[in-house]
Amino acid sequence: MRSVVVTGASTGIGWATAKELLARGFRVFGSVRKAQDAQRLGSEFGANFIPLSFDVTDEAAVLAAAREVRTALNGETLAGLVNNAGIAVAGPLLELAVDDFRRQMDVNVIGPVIATQAFGPLLGADTSLRGPKGRIVMISSVAGKNGNPLASPYCSSKHAIEGLSESLRREMMLFGIDVIIVAPGAVKTPIWAKGEEVDISTYRNSPFFPALESVRKFMTHLSETGLPAERIAEVICTALTTTRPKVRYQITPDPMRHLIVSVLPKRTVDKIIAKRLGLMPKA
Repeated sequence: MRSVVVTGASTGIGWATAKELLARGFRVFGSVRKAQDAQRLGSEFGANFIPLSFDVTDEAAVLAAAREVRTALNGETLAGLVNNAGIAVAGPLLELAVDDFRRQMDVNVIGPVIATQAFGPLLGADTSLRGPKGRIVMISSVAGKNGNPLASPYCSSKHAIEGLSESLRREMMLFGIDVIIVAPGAVKTPIWAKGEEVDISTYRNSPFFPALESVRKFMTHLSETGLPAERIAEVICTALTTTRPKVRYQITPDPMRHLIVSVLPKRTVDKIIAKRLGLMPKA
């Protein structure tokens, strides 16, 4: 039985990926931050799911988990690492607390770096291990190629993941370890549902407040109309198992809209978005 590590397995894409991998006969090590989530997932998924308790920003805890996985592998390689754990921070850059921006980058960028350094040797960079080389799947977003207003922290983190993955893929060729990006569009996942819970009252006197209200409503809409997380999980499993994977998989509920946006002049797209959110300058 081959094994895969999935970070952020408690909900959303991570949960669906763990479920899909287990159905395909893999053993899954899934990271969670809360003990109750570890117990819940153990009950839901059974003996072939092993919870790992860590926050991806806690290097010592991630390294301890990697030692636990190494012991369980008993000299064999890890089949995959899915760097999925992430958060979404929103707000106007001019007024956003720097600590909030820093937390976004810590979780979404430094977290995958920590996880990759910890579990990378188990994928086959440690040549003493037996078995085929593993793969790294990096969860990016369509926001990794575009910039959405009032979501600059999240978009910046996903742009960083795109560059990180491109560089890492070429570095890991030395060991025969592939690095693949999966970039979803809107997904029915709690990361967007939490938009309803975001407190924007601190921006009540800000000129950005009306646009923030529109963005929050849109985030809630995404959690209702996006792709099911299970569809993203299928793509992740394909990236981990197909003989000749693509370097990047983009999957969205409305691919035509993304295609149109990609070919329109940037200034035109700017105006369309600004008008929709009320970000045009007052006459």
